[in-house]
Amino acid sequence: MKVTLIGATGFVGSAVLAELLQRNHQVTVLARDPAKIAPQAGLTVVKGDAQDAAQVQAAVAGQDAVVSAYNPGWGNPEIYSEFLKGTRAIHAGVSQSGVRRLLVVGGAGSLFVAPGVQLVDTPQFPEEWKAGALAARDALNFIREESALDWTFLSPPIMLQPGERTGQYRLGTEAPLMNGDAPGQISVADLAVAIVDELETPQHVKQRFTVAN
Repeated sequence: MKVTLIGATGFVGSAVLAELLQRNHQVTVLARDPAKIAPQAGLTVVKGDAQDAAQVQAAVAGQDAVVSAYNPGWGNPEIYSEFLKGTRAIHAGVSQSGVRRLLVVGGAGSLFVAPGVQLVDTPQFPEEWKAGALAARDALNFIREESALDWTFLSPPIMLQPGERTGQYRLGTEAPLMNGDAPGQISVADLAVAIVDELETPQHVKQRFTVAN
């Protein structure tokens, strides 16, 4: 497939890039600083800003699918507003390009831990992650309400960490996957496997899903 990846220099995006290239997909990366991405076979790097719909449109035109692992940075004091600005620009750019397939990597905070209660709204949710989690939840709501695209939204499990690629994972939908009483977890490499599997064999079009080992 021909895939545009947004957010390729981040924790999740770099793992997705490696997985896409390993499976011989042709990848175009949209990056503000192309020098941060090493040249590789099958990879094209385009300089551009994910918060600019016209630049997104130019980078994704003619592609089969777009993966957005966009995140302005957990330490960014403007993460909430910038996350949503990027979400809207990416959505608009993809829509205007004529590409139909968009997979967005969000957060675990919007998963439901009880009827009507999302993880981000619980007292135990860490304050330092809250602004980004609220932005990711609002991004999901925006996509659900506005999208004419064949979108998929992936919420990682509560525990996302470095680790080896096993190629194994469980699927869930609107609630966090658990290991008994402990929160589910996955390596970022296996999260990338799940993302590329969904691109190759779509199972969650116009749906949110989650994964864990």
